[in-house]
Amino acid sequence: MSESESPLGPDWPLKDEDVRVALLAAYADGSWGKYHGPHVARLEEELSHYFEAPHALTCASGTIAVEIALRSLNLPEGSEVLLAAYDFAGNFRAIQAAGLRPALVDIEANRWRIDVAEIEAAITPETRGIVVSHLHGDLADMPAVMEIAQRRQLQVVEDACQSPGAIIDGRKAGSWGDVGTLSFGGSKLLTSGRGGAVITSRADLQQRARVYCERGNHAFPLSELQSAVLLPQLAKLDARNDQRRKAVSQFREAMRDSAGWISPPPSDGYSVYYKVGWTLADPATRAAVCTQLQASGVAIAAGFRGFAKRPAAWCRKVGDLSQARRAAEGTITLHHPVLLGNEAELAQAVGVVRQVAGG
Repeated sequence: MSESESPLGPDWPLKDEDVRVALLAAYADGSWGKYHGPHVARLEEELSHYFEAPHALTCASGTIAVEIALRSLNLPEGSEVLLAAYDFAGNFRAIQAAGLRPALVDIEANRWRIDVAEIEAAITPETRGIVVSHLHGDLADMPAVMEIAQRRQLQVVEDACQSPGAIIDGRKAGSWGDVGTLSFGGSKLLTSGRGGAVITSRADLQQRARVYCERGNHAFPLSELQSAVLLPQLAKLDARNDQRRKAVSQFREAMRDSAGWISPPPSDGYSVYYKVGWTLADPATRAAVCTQLQASGVAIAAGFRGFAKRPAAWCRKVGDLSQARRAAEGTITLHHPVLLGNEAELAQAVGVVRQVAGG
């Protein structure tokens, strides 16, 4: 996007009066500068209630949340952890940082979720865990993942950093796995600039996570001030997710006849949208598409690079990972703030995308 262009839709984070009040209250009571105050404890309680998981532990980022989650599983050093070959780079690194080895599994065609049909064949005697992510509005098939995991005695880290508030078969995304992770980074649907959380129904995992983080004090903390501004956002998350879903429906409908932009099949559940994903039929056009849309004020960018090209010394690859390679080359994503724009901004963005897509 050129410096002269403004993105269609509101700036992020939103100007929120309740957040301003929370900031002023944290200043007034002095909690903004304390090691321990009321806001972290209250946020952890509210997260536990929202995700219907007895335990929540806040931390410094979604990336460290995944590592903390992995360490809480107490897997033998050098064990394999299955991971979709198209995912956020930090998850690959978190597995390595925890002293474990990634084993890459392909994703489903024209989707960004791990292919459950490939999981069983990927398991070896060294495989002890799975990291499963919900990406670009797509939802992993958690009932099927958990059935395999429980039958094969694997433990599951469920990355819900892009999908707070999504629902799968009546349960919140993030609450299906043995342990779930959240991100409160500056671009996320719940934001405090930086931050994350680990949620679980297992007291043993919560205890191990706390022990790992304890270095005289919490080594990877979320601050009282960050927690204070997250609380009013959490209260509004469901309403904002509903608004974003309606906006995504407008984009999808406008591009229904576009052969160049492939929308994923509808997920079984209630999807939420941090990044709205499409797969380009011709990946060679991606750079030009992104440049054209960014110049028009539409915040669209390439997806993740994926891991299919990582050296074999770093990971085990299961099959040719053809779908993950295709996603890495052809995925584009729309950043969520435009989904909360006013009617005029949304209509303009939909029209621009439709024109570029040829719909």
